[in-house]
Amino acid sequence: MKQRLDKFLSEYTGLSRSQATKALRQNLVKVNNMLVKDGALKVSTDDLIEFDGETLNWIEGNQYFVLYKPEGYICSHDDGDYPTVYQFFDYPLSNRLHTAGRLDVDTTGLVLLTDDGQWSHRITSPKHHCEKTYLVTLADPIEDFYLEQCQQGILLKGEKQPTKPAQIEIIDDYNLNLTLIEGKYHQVKRMFAALGNKVVALHRWRVGQIILDEHLAEGEYRSLTHEEVQSFLE
Repeated sequence: MKQRLDKFLSEYTGLSRSQATKALRQNLVKVNNMLVKDGALKVSTDDLIEFDGETLNWIEGNQYFVLYKPEGYICSHDDGDYPTVYQFFDYPLSNRLHTAGRLDVDTTGLVLLTDDGQWSHRITSPKHHCEKTYLVTLADPIEDFYLEQCQQGILLKGEKQPTKPAQIEIIDDYNLNLTLIEGKYHQVKRMFAALGNKVVALHRWRVGQIILDEHLAEGEYRSLTHEEVQSFLE
């Protein structure tokens, strides 16, 4: 596969496209041991590309990871008031990956990341009914009617249709496991707000057949196995 040199530099160094163009003009880039200034030059895995004296290695094939997201991080590349989950990955991965579904800044747990758009669509598209399980901690004790309401669907504020049926497993008076097959904006918090309660802690520990590894610490990640990747395509 061939791609423009300036795009390659941007993806593999973290430079913006304009910064990559400037680097080319400053004679910082070599292709096959020759200085190159033309960002439109098409390059491929057969080419040796150097930036400021360092060789840039192509990442071949798609990448799939599971990350234990800590509280206080956002699932976005955009700079803002909070650090992003991509800071746990080195370039060029951090610039190529996207999350297959996001968690709120104050939510912890399992996040899947990939550079395969079709694969992530199988996880996030409502038509595929991918299950996601959360450990929910509530401010007030769990009421008996929560189970039936979640199974029937809850009409959220600002929505025209109720949520799809969700499953609850009660752990104790304040904690439960909630399994959803959709991902509306702030859905878990809005569901319990509609039931007259408040979510004080939220932790996602399962997506599809993938369960967050016990040995992963917050901020750590691992590659998915072939079987785990394929589980979303079956």
